[in-house]
Formats: sequence, structure tokens, C-alpha cells
Amino acid sequence: MTASVDSVQSRTEVLTRLTPVIEDVIRPRAGTVDRDGAFPREGVDALAAAGLLGLASATEVGGGAQGVRVVADVIERLAAECGSTAMVVLMHYAATAVVEAHGPREVRTAIAAGRHLTTLAFSEFGSRSHFWSPTGSATTSGDDAVRLDARKSWVTSADEADSYVWSSLPLTPGAGPMTLWLVPADSAGLRVAGDFDGLGLRGNGSRPMTADGVVLPADAMLGTDGAGLDIALGAVLPWFLVLNAAFCLGLADSAVAEAGRHLTGTTLTHTGAALRDAPVARRDFAQLTIRTHALRAFLGDTLTALETGRDDATLRVLQVKALAGETVADVTDGAMRLCGGSAFRKELGLERRFRDSRAARVMAPTTDALHDFVGRVATGLPLLDEGNR
Repeated sequence: MTASVDSVQSRTEVLTRLTPVIEDVIRPRAGTVDRDGAFPREGVDALAAAGLLGLASATEVGGGAQGVRVVADVIERLAAECGSTAMVVLMHYAATAVVEAHGPREVRTAIAAGRHLTTLAFSEFGSRSHFWSPTGSATTSGDDAVRLDARKSWVTSADEADSYVWSSLPLTPGAGPMTLWLVPADSAGLRVAGDFDGLGLRGNGSRPMTADGVVLPADAMLGTDGAGLDIALGAVLPWFLVLNAAFCLGLADSAVAEAGRHLTGTTLTHTGAALRDAPVARRDFAQLTIRTHALRAFLGDTLTALETGRDDATLRVLQVKALAGETVADVTDGAMRLCGGSAFRKELGLERRFRDSRAARVMAPTTDALHDFVGRVATGLPLLDEGNR
């Protein structure tokens, strides 16, 4: 599908606003964010000031009304510079998809204006990466009030976001497998329950959180009771999986670019030859380039499938994160080997990209789960067993 003139202009305008934020704020701080495990507050604030946190919000509340293709471009470019910042913004956009569809106007307006950072809070200690099987409870608490109790295992931007799109068991038993809530960050009984000192994405603030008797008004429910899984599959999952693929593409593409600079700019003193003059090095670099270009093509086809309502859109969405997770792991590993001992130095940024890329395989839905989903859809089975719905 050929992009319209308006969409090209919108994309160009968005990327024009993004470039100085990357060059002036995000890129210079990426190493420090990683080294210190520091939440990238300066970068997030700069993105907000540039009007980029409201890209996915509707024009009626002052947002950019951009579709997933333009937003994926933003995530790709952020990931190329700072994986932690990219993941924070990715989760914000995924949660915004729910808030846009079911949230209160005042929160939608605040998101559009860049005054409100939101995120998803799905994974739990009891169900781990099986986000479709929450164990946290929601119970009636007096007139028009609800009590939430849960132990969330990983929440990006924990204690940094202004709200959490929160999953629980349904309020009414049997209503459905899951209900979603919009939980304000200042809710009494909501707290961060641990630190994060991870291998990669060290600044994305992904920490466990608990709700211990968090009381909310009943209208904090997003959608209807028990409909949370359908909302997650219909509104969240396409954005989440596609943006994760864009995240992986940004990491892979930047790793290949860094490897290319190393091969062309490094000369062996005893022979006078550049590293690129060795046929084996050129072959290995070509393989990394081909893998990355193949991922870009597949992501582009997935976006087209979504935009045109193609019959295979659901299958493509499920496939793209699985493909991206494996591709970025292999490409960053290959770039490390190709650059040898130099890749272990912090200043190249390759080892940071290598570490950041490991998250894609294990972030729910994991690569293994996605392979099962793809197999089910491709053979005519429902995405999930009826017991999980």
C-alpha cells in the first residue's frame, strides 16, 4: 500500500520533532542510564515537551492521532539510541491504546498533552508471563467502590508512571477471565515491592508492585467486567507486539551500523588492510545485514496487513515479535563476535545493545508462547483454550 501524502508529511513532521530530542537528550544520557540503572526521566520529559507522548491519542483530546506505523518509527529510533527509554515509551503507547478506548477523558487529555505517563501492569507472580491468567483479585468494597489485591512481578516505569492499566480476576465470578482497571499512581496501598538490577534495559524501571487493599471507584474499570482479555487481545496486543518488533529492529539496525563502522574504520597495522578486506568478515557482516533487512520487510508487511485489514493480519502480528526477538538476539550476538574484543568496551555501545536485546525473548508473550499461538492460529485452533477465556 502506498502511503498518502498526508501520512508521509505527518511521519516527516514527527521525526523532525524527535531528532533533536534524541541528539540533545537521549543519546548523550544512554550510557549513564544503563550504567546507573537510572530511569530516563530527562528523556521522557523531553519527549513529552516535544508532543511525542501524545502521538497515539485522538485529536479530540489534543493528541497526534498517529497510527501504529508512525509510532513504530519512533520506537525504532529510540531503541537505536537507548533501549530503556524506548521500552518506557513503548509501554506507555500500549497502555494508551486501552485508555483511549475505555479511559476517562481527563486522563486521555493529560496523556495527549504530555502531562501523564501510563504503563501496563499485567504480569503477576502467580501466573508469570501468562498475562491472560491473572491471580490478583477485585472485590466489592462498599457502595460503588472496588478493592484490588495483587502481586505484580514486573511493571515498567514502576513508581514513575502516573497510572497503571491493571489486570485482575473479574469482579463477578464467571464474568470472564480478566478485568482491567486504571489505577492512579497515588492510590493508597499501592507500592513498589523491590528493585531492579537486570542484565539489560537497566533504566526502564521494571520492578515488582503490590496492591494491598487498593480502593478505587467502580468507574475505574476499563471496559466491562470480565472483558479484559478481549480488550487486551484486541486493543493492546497488536500495539505491544508490533512496537516490540520495532524496538528489536532499532537495536539490530544500530548494532549492524556500529559493526560496519568498526569494519571499515579499523586497519591492521602489519598488513595495512582494513577488517572489511577479509572475505569472512564481509560474509558475516552481510548475513547480519540480510537478517536485519528481512525483519524490516516483515515488519512493514505486518503494518500493511493491519492497515488494510488483511485476513492474515492477526497471524502477522503474532509472528512479528517472535521473528524480531530471535533476529535481534542473533544479530547483536553476531555483531559482538564480528567486532571482537573491541565490542566489550562500553564506548562502542554494542555490549549494551546485546544485553538489551535479550529481553525480547522472555517478555510476555514470550517467544515460546508466540510460537504456540502462531501454530494454533495457522492450524485453525483458537488463540487460547476456552479455559483461559
